[in-house]
Amino acid sequence: QVQLVESGGGLVQAGDSLRLSCAFSGPSFSSYAMGWFRQVPGKEREFACAISWSGDSTYYADSAKGRFTISRDNAKNRVYLQINNLKPEDTGVYFCGAGIRYGYEYDEYDYWGQGTQVTVSS
Repeated sequence: QVQLVESGGGLVQAGDSLRLSCAFSGPSFSSYAMGWFRQVPGKEREFACAISWSGDSTYYADSAKGRFTISRDNAKNRVYLQINNLKPEDTGVYFCGAGIRYGYEYDEYDYWGQGTQVTVSS
């Protein structure tokens, strides 16, 4: 069974940087594409970025381009999200997802972590 555990969130100030981490446990991490989504209360989970199975391809939502960087370490079964120059609108719960397919739709991901809260103060 696949389990995902996010970490690295917190309360930061605008302009700061954060690196979120998602630890994958279970078989065949390299068989899964990984993605990061953000959710705020009352809204649907919103795609931020994704990375392919080997890490040689990445895809970003327009809102994430330039400040977000997704990466993975298949030897450590981890995926990371580096966010630079944080803005108050980046506030939310960040979830990592694992899916057989490499995409940006919520239902393309088969497994989810519990999320990590990021709060950016102005």
